[in-house]
Amino acid sequence: MGEVAAELYTQDDTVDIKGNPALKENTGNWRACPYILANECCERLAYYGMSTNLVNFMKDRMGMANAVAANNVTNWSGTCYITPLIGAFLADAYLGRFWTIASFMVIYIIGLALLTMAASVPGLVPFCASKGVCDPTAGQSAAMFVALYLIALGTGGIKPCVSSFGADQFDEHDDKERKSKSSFFNWFYFSINIGALVASSVLVYVQTHVGWGWGFGIPAVVMAIAVGSFFVGTPLYRHQRPGGSPLTRIAQVLVAATRKWHLPVSGDALYETVDKESGIEGSRKLEHTEQFRFLDKAAVVDTSADRTSSSSPWRLCTVTQVEELKSVVRLLPIWASGIVFATVYGQMSTMFVLQGNTLDASMGPHFAIPAASLSIFDTLSVIAWVPFYDRILVPAVRSVTGRPRGFTQLQRMGIGLVVSMFAMLAAGVLELVRLRSIATHRLYGKDDIVPISIFWQVPQYFIIGAAEVFTFVGQLEFFYDQAPDAMRSMCSALSLTTVALGNYLSTLLVTVVAKITTRGGKEGWIPDNLNVGHLDYFWLLAGLSLANFAIYLLIASWYTYKKTTEYPPPDAVKGSAASEDQYPHAIKGSSAVHDE
Repeated sequence: MGEVAAELYTQDDTVDIKGNPALKENTGNWRACPYILANECCERLAYYGMSTNLVNFMKDRMGMANAVAANNVTNWSGTCYITPLIGAFLADAYLGRFWTIASFMVIYIIGLALLTMAASVPGLVPFCASKGVCDPTAGQSAAMFVALYLIALGTGGIKPCVSSFGADQFDEHDDKERKSKSSFFNWFYFSINIGALVASSVLVYVQTHVGWGWGFGIPAVVMAIAVGSFFVGTPLYRHQRPGGSPLTRIAQVLVAATRKWHLPVSGDALYETVDKESGIEGSRKLEHTEQFRFLDKAAVVDTSADRTSSSSPWRLCTVTQVEELKSVVRLLPIWASGIVFATVYGQMSTMFVLQGNTLDASMGPHFAIPAASLSIFDTLSVIAWVPFYDRILVPAVRSVTGRPRGFTQLQRMGIGLVVSMFAMLAAGVLELVRLRSIATHRLYGKDDIVPISIFWQVPQYFIIGAAEVFTFVGQLEFFYDQAPDAMRSMCSALSLTTVALGNYLSTLLVTVVAKITTRGGKEGWIPDNLNVGHLDYFWLLAGLSLANFAIYLLIASWYTYKKTTEYPPPDAVKGSAASEDQYPHAIKGSSAVHDE
């Protein structure tokens, strides 16, 4: 009977929309993914269609200076990557991923509609004497910022849940589906960049040459299409049931461990449920690890009261609950190492655009490409790299390493950190050439165009795209895979906060650089007229990236992969005697090693 059930139903406790056990034949797997990927493609088209050229909107229609506009964009963009913590908490604790996505989409569309009105309704559009010389009222500025931060809140319920919801469609107990999950993250990021491709080409052109009202209105319509695509797939989705507040479980471990701080820890005396299930809704049991042994005190059975079924979780926690917190703590150093990378990534919407505004953007006698549109080459880079990575590079590396994913997840992210340095070096070299041309032709006027084709920026965009495929996609997979089962949305949101903190770090660096370099009445590195400034900022970021990578190497060598009671870590080599030495905390004691 059990074998029949295993063939008919998923074994990872997923359910269908009605709450019944999910049938393998009718739900999930790749059959459900087109609707999720189409939703993500449309949502990202809407987001990037609105955000890619936002710095120029703030300059040209809101009358902001370069540094102010850049900081406002990075602050808002950073907030878009902080709000996922809200959506992720609701998804993991109470609503589930499906209903969280559905609810926050409504807020998202309201924000896009208000932004469209702020760019097109006469009373909300600031008066401008000329391009960039505008005098917005307090109400007009408020309308714009309210719209932007409603969008930031709306995206907070979508970003951390869609990738995890897509990965939920693959049963980890099924060998074929488990292998497909790794490819899903690659194609998920591919769909993001298809949306970004249209946004950075068509929509930026519409905003620049047709009008901001149309330029923001089209993303609002596309977002409505995203909602429709998502709901069409409803009968096919598999759902992980919410497991209750992860913050409460974390607090229980900390309180219980503190109460028993004086007790010794013995691995044989730690408490765990005797059932197959972990006791946490939607979560498998986790094996005990030796790191952070103080937290193990929360699972020490001390008194007769601890041995009863009514023991308070604020006094006695299961090994799985303790290991949940350990898993999150182990993720934090890896998470922190992504902040500088996110700062480098954020330059595409700020300093790259400002640098491009000074270059020759002409494509023939009658057409000029907007500087913000060059982000299309980052997108094209990703679109080219994803299939190359998934279909060519991974099989080639797999044949050498024997690992199912080719690279380990940590190796993949580290490669991206190295590649990102070269993007900053390329931008810095172009800046040296630009300054030399300015000095040669004495082009110090604010509106003077440097006789260097804007397409010399393409290498820096292309290199960042390659780095994204390694680091950002690696982070998506790593934080989903290494997160406790009942905290996957929260950990996905945690990975997204690196982008937020990267933007905030960029704001801090720009502010500090501007303050230091303008002392004594100097123009500084980033004045409003970049023809009298110089973006040595790129060299600063290259140096920070190098230091960050050195620290990352130390962190990666220390990290221990998560191990459930059923499966080994994701990059264990099937049948390899070396795998036990490589992952000592994760493999020892396991009865079998499964190829993932």
